[in-house]
Amino acid sequence: MKFPFAELIVAGILCAGSISGQSQETFKVRLSPVPIETGLRNSVTGKGSATATLAGTRLSINGTFEGLQTPATVARLHSGRVTGVRGPAVVDLTVQRGVNGTISGSIVLTPEQIDNLRKGRLYIQIHSEKASEGNLWGWLLK
Repeated sequence: MKFPFAELIVAGILCAGSISGQSQETFKVRLSPVPIETGLRNSVTGKGSATATLAGTRLSINGTFEGLQTPATVARLHSGRVTGVRGPAVVDLTVQRGVNGTISGSIVLTPEQIDNLRKGRLYIQIHSEKASEGNLWGWLLK
């Protein structure tokens, strides 16, 4: 005896899975003090971490930081020409203004930005009141 209804259910589950089962890539970020001049040594402190998830072309970022000497003012996603070399900002992230807090954000990436992400060329940078050129930074790596 055939059960066409059961076949339809299985086919529906497989189709739904392929629609919603978009593969995701996860990138980890370790936030640490940016390279500094000797005069800023006491102003640039702290640590943090974040996770970035790429689903299709949308990159979603969530993270935390702690131990800044002064409150965070800005957080941005940047693109460098190579890993470890600074580059221009791509998008502002939401940052909790405090010496401890959270960062988050979401952006639809271009094909070039996705390539840069996979090559380790995107990074997060958090600025603080006494470190307006950057306090913490971390590269998005697999």
